Amino acid sequence: MISRTLARFIVASRPEDIPAAARCEAIRSVFNVIGTALGGSGDDGVGRIRAATLPFSGPSDAVLIGTRARADCLTAAFLNALAANVFDFDDTHPGTIIHPSAPVAPTLFALAGRRKMTGAELLHAFVLGAEIECRLGNAVSPGHYIRGWHITATCGVFGAAAACGKVLGLDEDAMLWALGHACAQSSGLVETLGTMAKSVGVGQSARGGLLAAFLAEGGVVGPERPIEGERGFLKVMGVPADAALVLAGLGDSWEIEKNTYKPYPCGVVLNPVIDACLALREEHTFDLREVASVIVRGNPLLRQRADRPDPESGRQAQVSAQHAAAIALVDGRAGIAEFSDAAVARLDTRAVRAKVSVVETPAFHTDSAEVEIALSSGRSLSQRIDHARGSSARPLRDADLEAKFRSLAAIGCPALDPDPLIGALWSLAEAPNAAAVIELAAPFSD
Repeated sequence: MISRTLARFIVASRPEDIPAAARCEAIRSVFNVIGTALGGSGDDGVGRIRAATLPFSGPSDAVLIGTRARADCLTAAFLNALAANVFDFDDTHPGTIIHPSAPVAPTLFALAGRRKMTGAELLHAFVLGAEIECRLGNAVSPGHYIRGWHITATCGVFGAAAACGKVLGLDEDAMLWALGHACAQSSGLVETLGTMAKSVGVGQSARGGLLAAFLAEGGVVGPERPIEGERGFLKVMGVPADAALVLAGLGDSWEIEKNTYKPYPCGVVLNPVIDACLALREEHTFDLREVASVIVRGNPLLRQRADRPDPESGRQAQVSAQHAAAIALVDGRAGIAEFSDAAVARLDTRAVRAKVSVVETPAFHTDSAEVEIALSSGRSLSQRIDHARGSSARPLRDADLEAKFRSLAAIGCPALDPDPLIGALWSLAEAPNAAAVIELAAPFSD
């Protein structure tokens, strides 16, 4: 039975069972996602959601990253996971396109304010949570996402439940119940991309996973086969699912070791498009007024999710191939400011964007693309990217992640001195109290 086998695996797992490579990537993943949460904490949409939810918060157990505010652990899990995902700058698990860290790491830090755990315990639980969500993602991909399920939210709730259940010390039966309570809350639709509702779904997966673990701890019984049952997660939400992938190599291979990190704040399928445009701009001299057309060729997922010629906001621009190509060609960079409402509205960006078209090319992987520019003179320029920066083949280094972290902290929380937090996160495995680490993510003044 898949569900009980997973529950048994989570409960029995020991820190020494996790290989060094997985532990190393777990630290990088947690480091990256706290940085994206810091950046997202200053977002206007996040601020509005924070204002709407805080009046209903309970005890002030946990830090709201990037602010001096506090909330109960369920609310903190929701808000911090939401902030981590809002810029679409969090990590990506290849093959499934799950953002593994946002539903799990902020949730564990929120729980740390209520249940003491060491940094090593948090990292162990994080690895297990990421393992569960990504294995479920493997089993339902690619049909699940193509069908319209937002896979980070639908699978993330299982990862959060598993990780929090591990910290709470659930036994096998209770861990199974936690997975059952997670399946009852598994939701999220791709239709929400380009709006705040997308990140609300990710935040809710974090909150729902923590709630699932608390319910199980309290003795609330769940279904026996929430994952593989006749009307369980795999059969209902897989189209079709490959159930064998959930348990294949369990305990021998670790999904967190595959994790990747974005160099640009947008959908991962846009990374090679931006790389190609930046390379064209650097290697060739041409006047943007002479551009007659820009053809972007990429994986079918690029067209299905990012063929958006007329984005009306920065959030829509995060999933617009037309905007990504245009802004990279016009500005020669692609950071937070380049995916803002202001950047979308600019006349120079709009002029180039109108000339960009997307062509589906099945031979391309999700981390590859080709951009061809036709100039009015008849001259043609092209650039192919086989593997985008930040992909498994071209991973970001620790120094890259740290530079990204600092830039996000400056954008989202300029009152924060990031150095103590940076040091504490890199040495999280030695931290005697994980809650003390995340306290460093609160500025002295807002």
